Amino acid sequence: MLIGAHVSPAGGLANAIGRGVERGCRAIQIFNQSPRMWKPSSYRDEDVSAFREAMAQSPIDAVAIHAVYLLNCASDDPEIRAKSLTSLAHSLRVGRDIGACGVVLHPGSAKTGDVKSAIVRAGETIGEALADTEECPLHLENTAGTGGTLGRSIDELAALLEASGGGERLGLCLDSCHLFASGYGEICSRAGMDKLIRELSEKIGLERIGSLHLNDSQTPLGSNRDRHANIGQGEIGEDGCAAFLAAPAFSGLPCILETPGKERSGPTKQEIALAVTLRERGIAERLDVVPS
Repeated sequence: MLIGAHVSPAGGLANAIGRGVERGCRAIQIFNQSPRMWKPSSYRDEDVSAFREAMAQSPIDAVAIHAVYLLNCASDDPEIRAKSLTSLAHSLRVGRDIGACGVVLHPGSAKTGDVKSAIVRAGETIGEALADTEECPLHLENTAGTGGTLGRSIDELAALLEASGGGERLGLCLDSCHLFASGYGEICSRAGMDKLIRELSEKIGLERIGSLHLNDSQTPLGSNRDRHANIGQGEIGEDGCAAFLAAPAFSGLPCILETPGKERSGPTKQEIALAVTLRERGIAERLDVVPS
């Protein structure tokens, strides 16, 4: 597993690599444009080359791009969907250029409207973005289920993948906090994780899981509230995070921390090290379990 953090590319795309190295990351995630603006960042060939060179000389083996939160591919407003399409396609092109393992996307929200219709709209927008680009995978992220957000269950994720065309570039990013907040309490134990993995295998296919987000949850199981906590300091706890990290199906995947950190400055080197330790603990506990 490639454990790392969401970091900033401020001051130059290649700076994200240095910030990841400082934290002891094996993987990083970045926004490829300001998360508060529709206007995409333009990267020169020199920027891309510097990023690739910095990454090649570092211990970082994977980079993911997170599409900005403004996007709503399921909006019933044609203008918002058009803007979302443009931004998503741009992110996928940047992902291709820098060799990203994928672009992570919150699929969208039905707001107060019909969920089935929203899934169809999201699928059309996502499918068009994929058709307009090439190479870079797209990972649909599960959601906590706040309001009309799409992707709050495995069944809903399966429906979104189908509506988006089901192509080989489509995958999933599974967020531990979002799973817990949307009611998947099984992520907190080895047996529960095995049950969840079986459901994912049956309904979607494990080959679709392309990346992970490791976040503890400030709010209780089934709260439907997306409130990240530092690892081991929330409702999931260290044992739950260890169980999530140690799932055999997740071996080799990039796993990104998006935690608040100290003074809301993001994941620290110490927290990355804790995640590595928890994964090792979870694996050791699995090896010590005698099958019934």
